[in-house]
Amino acid sequence: MYYQHPPWGFGLIAAIILIIPFYRICRRVGWNPWLGILAGIPLVNLIFWYFLAFSDWPIQKSSAAPVGTAGGPP
Repeated sequence: MYYQHPPWGFGLIAAIILIIPFYRICRRVGWNPWLGILAGIPLVNLIFWYFLAFSDWPIQKSSAAPVGTAGGPP
């Protein structure tokens, strides 16, 4: 008699492994951290990577100095 795992078991574990880093990244850039749940949805997670890479982050908008500047006069 062979024991068969449910087919969704591996997918669930993989989704959880992806959700945790997405949760932390969203929290650090100033978005709602629960957007990390999008990482568990196939194809939506790829779209979310592009959104994350090319959109303006709320944390950048709230900072006084532009990113990449030393903050002092030359």
